[in-house]
Amino acid sequence: MEELEVLVLLDVSGLEDKEKFEKHVKREGFKAVEGENFVYTAKSTTTTFSTKAYILEVFKKGLQKNEFLEANLIFLLNETPYPAYYYDRTTNDFEEVKEEK
Repeated sequence: MEELEVLVLLDVSGLEDKEKFEKHVKREGFKAVEGENFVYTAKSTTTTFSTKAYILEVFKKGLQKNEFLEANLIFLLNETPYPAYYYDRTTNDFEEVKEEK
């Protein structure tokens, strides 16, 4: 299986403990991009579907270990952008942003 290049951009406000959050995502295989705030890279050898699910799970867990106001997430797999997600406090999960028609 081909290796996927992963780039994750997290837009989070009011995060209580960035260091704690970054330790979590680092343990799960994501590296912070130097000079960027809340931008991470990784490599994946699983399917795009599995990789997408993993990204959402890792970042959800990292946020749940912390206090924060709101969070949005976008990511690219091999430079292909995926839909944006927002953290929904009613479901305690990332939900895909639906475009208004």
